[in-house]
Amino acid sequence: MTKGNIRKILIANRGEIAIRIIRACHDAGIIAVAVYSEIDKTAYHVRLADEAYCVGPALARESYLNQRKIIEIAHDCGADAIHPGYGFLAENSEFARLCEKNEIIFIGPKSETIALLGDKLEARRVAIKAGLPVVPGTDYDIQDIKKVSSIAKDIGYPLLVKAAAGGGGKGMRIVQSEDGLVESVESAIREAGSAFGDGRVYFEKYLENPRHIEIQIFADSHGNAVYLGERECSIQRRHQKVIEESPSPIMTPELRKKMGMAAVNIAKESKYLGAGTVEFLVDGNCNFYFLEVNTRLQVEHPVTEMVTGIDLVREQIRVAEGKTLSFKQEDIQPRGHAIECRIYAEDPHQDFMPSTGIVAEYREPSGPGIRVDSGVVSGSEISIYYDPIMAKMIVWGRDREESMERTERALTEYRISGVHSTIGFACSIIRSGGFRKGEYSTGYVDHEFPDRNFECPLSDQARKAAFAAVIFDYMERQKIAIAPKRNSEKQSGWAQYYRNSAVNRLDKVR
Repeated sequence: MTKGNIRKILIANRGEIAIRIIRACHDAGIIAVAVYSEIDKTAYHVRLADEAYCVGPALARESYLNQRKIIEIAHDCGADAIHPGYGFLAENSEFARLCEKNEIIFIGPKSETIALLGDKLEARRVAIKAGLPVVPGTDYDIQDIKKVSSIAKDIGYPLLVKAAAGGGGKGMRIVQSEDGLVESVESAIREAGSAFGDGRVYFEKYLENPRHIEIQIFADSHGNAVYLGERECSIQRRHQKVIEESPSPIMTPELRKKMGMAAVNIAKESKYLGAGTVEFLVDGNCNFYFLEVNTRLQVEHPVTEMVTGIDLVREQIRVAEGKTLSFKQEDIQPRGHAIECRIYAEDPHQDFMPSTGIVAEYREPSGPGIRVDSGVVSGSEISIYYDPIMAKMIVWGRDREESMERTERALTEYRISGVHSTIGFACSIIRSGGFRKGEYSTGYVDHEFPDRNFECPLSDQARKAAFAAVIFDYMERQKIAIAPKRNSEKQSGWAQYYRNSAVNRLDKVR
């Protein structure tokens, strides 16, 4: 399709990111089209869209990953463009190519760029060509199991076995010594083949306890490319980010410029288009090393939006229309500090196992500097079929101290019942000494919380009310003589709220 003003966009995604894109469409006067699986027919993103079409059964491979069905719906509803969000088809070069073939604008990089940078080995080669520092390792996939020992010895232990087509920690193994090396390689190959249909793996020197910092980039079709500052993403569990902030506590203007220009260089070398992220590992001496490029909008993009004031989704649409970037490098002046906490339906005390069921109550925090991008409301269902992220809470402050204080306050206001959530985990991290000082790395969660003892993010008043509710229900169940029972309608708001959760908690204990 010839580029021009886009009037209708199909969002090939679900949950909070679909809602985020729908809102950007509405801000721009663009018709937003949702797709949904059979289990998502009453989902929040379906209700907010201007049009919605069923794309298939609950299984993602039969619905949100059904490329031809999505293209068919786009044609039938007259969509000019498709926005993939993140996850699902966002970094699928075949889908981008299918959009191009069907003259539908794909809001993202060109298919050949996605293919190039989506292959970690190829991305590593492009980074080297663009002059970026890389972690010592192999620039080829490991195919001959008999040779892995000598290759590993040359690099040195500990090392990482990584999937060439991977992401999210899949197909990744940390190897501390030659013992178990072959087993780790074979295991990574199997997992990578199952997860990505590509079993190629390679080695990288393992940097112990580095910081994970990423640079947001943007490029248009007129040769302009800029960086929009950094995001600190070192708070992780199972190699996945859970809390992000900007600016990074270790960043200096000089380091930011060096990393930013390195990111722009790889963008230009790969003929990048649209929004993307260049990820780096940073050691204790502030030496940085190229990690990978994510050819899509990131989950944590609101952190950058909060400190720059730039709507990244709106800018994606403008660039997809063939327009020049609405800002230049010198226009980008980050202001204040932002922190994002991802709110998952997971049980942190059970190694972050997904928690499914109906969200009985969902109430978001509010107040100065608080933004919540959510994909659920009271009554929403958390199913086994999709990623359990419910929302992202983003907090802005004039400086890091104010941002942390507001984040802690906002977490204590969050109310979710019916499923477990990571609110207590997030609050524990924000309150922890290492985070307050800005002294943390990718191994912080496992090091600081080995027993998974995450505190409940309640105010003192709420704690007392919750404790009273537990005792009250226990005594009632044991038929212990107590003062005349108060009418539940006369109980305080806290006592009413926590009485139900107290009963549930006692049932689980018993």
